[in-house]
Amino acid sequence: MTAPQRTYWLEHAWLGTLPREGGIPVEQGVAVTVSTSGSGAGADGRITAVRTGVPTPPPGAEILRGLTLPGLANAHSHAFHRALRGAVQAGPGTFWTWREVMYSVADRLTPETYHRLARAVYAEMALAGITCVGEFHYVHHAPGGVPYADPNAMGEALVEAAAEAGIRITLLDTCYLSSGFGQPPTAHQLRFSDGTAQAWAERCAVLEDRDHARIGAAVHSVRAVPADELATVARWAEERRAPLHVHLSEQAAENDACREAHGCTPTRLLADHGVLGPRTTGVHNTHLTDEDVALLGGSGTGTCMCPTTERDLADGIGPAAALQRAGSPLSLGSDSHAVIDLLEEARAMELNERLRTRTRGHWTAAALLRAATADGHAALGWDDTGTIEAGARADLTTLALDSVRTAGPPPRLGAETAVFAATAADVRHTIVAGRHVVRDGAHTLVPDAPRALAQAVEALRA
Repeated sequence: MTAPQRTYWLEHAWLGTLPREGGIPVEQGVAVTVSTSGSGAGADGRITAVRTGVPTPPPGAEILRGLTLPGLANAHSHAFHRALRGAVQAGPGTFWTWREVMYSVADRLTPETYHRLARAVYAEMALAGITCVGEFHYVHHAPGGVPYADPNAMGEALVEAAAEAGIRITLLDTCYLSSGFGQPPTAHQLRFSDGTAQAWAERCAVLEDRDHARIGAAVHSVRAVPADELATVARWAEERRAPLHVHLSEQAAENDACREAHGCTPTRLLADHGVLGPRTTGVHNTHLTDEDVALLGGSGTGTCMCPTTERDLADGIGPAAALQRAGSPLSLGSDSHAVIDLLEEARAMELNERLRTRTRGHWTAAALLRAATADGHAALGWDDTGTIEAGARADLTTLALDSVRTAGPPPRLGAETAVFAATAADVRHTIVAGRHVVRDGAHTLVPDAPRALAQAVEALRA
């Protein structure tokens, strides 16, 4: 018996291949057939066939006008930081003063309020063309560090929120044990801590993958996980063959403190304790030495750049180009959600490098899109997602080519238009597992996402 199928006709498509791999940057007239044997974000909706050179829509096909890309992967998110947007933009300050405001929001989260906020945030991501998010999750317990009746209530709230918003999630359950080298957690941080890495691992052991969800691990940072506990987290991820992420050298002060405590950089400390490797991604990787770059690249450890957050917090510009040359795959994240726009993250990575070096053209538009799609998904453990080809998961994002931002350039320059002109506001369709989650710019599951966001953020105000 033939499985039910649906056909999408893509007016223009970037199929997720780089020119050096033999691909044409943008194809015109592409028919994509998708299995529809299941339903929802977790359905096994996969692409069964891709036909190029199809000038008109086949009978019965759903038509996607504009430029269609593989679904975008947001490889680094803290969903509750969305409640800070606008509230932390006035006046001077540093990362460390911003952090105090962030703690005050974290103090007010409950499983119920976090679910409502995350559902709205993930709906905003879907509206921005994001089909998969990596949630770097560390608010585990009630204030004071008291476990909920379900010790994973907060993580489960995020997994359920992603399902209701129609996107995939990798829950990067985060080990967070100390406030600094040799320092116990502060009062704010007690709800982040399981006490020991072994207790963290035991709590995480009951979390299970689902159709729309993967369970990964994270080391919050070298200042938050003592050196003798790092191997426990790395071993847990290795045994589950799960992605492992870590905030790395985001601040120069972190490097200075690590050298004082251990006589080495954070990257060297992670390498010495078995944390680096192909399933590991360092987030930010901003303040690195040449040796650090070589260690990350040589081990195949990925790099997740979050340019809109890194500039918002005045963190600095990381050596993304050098890291990639050394062998570190690049992905992108919106992190603190100062904005949620993966096209802006891609554009900013190139433009930041231009400012730093005063030269242009460090990445092609196709390479930047690859970071936002296939390589982002790979960093989150979804290796079969992020390209438009037979066997891949049917996650698609379609951008308008007739907005005030995108009108004018010929379609063959669609990749360049997407990266250097388009924004999240140009997303017209988002398809996850072959199902429309966003249709004609409207969310099909969370129809009033702006109101949902406003209400969820209001509930967390002091």
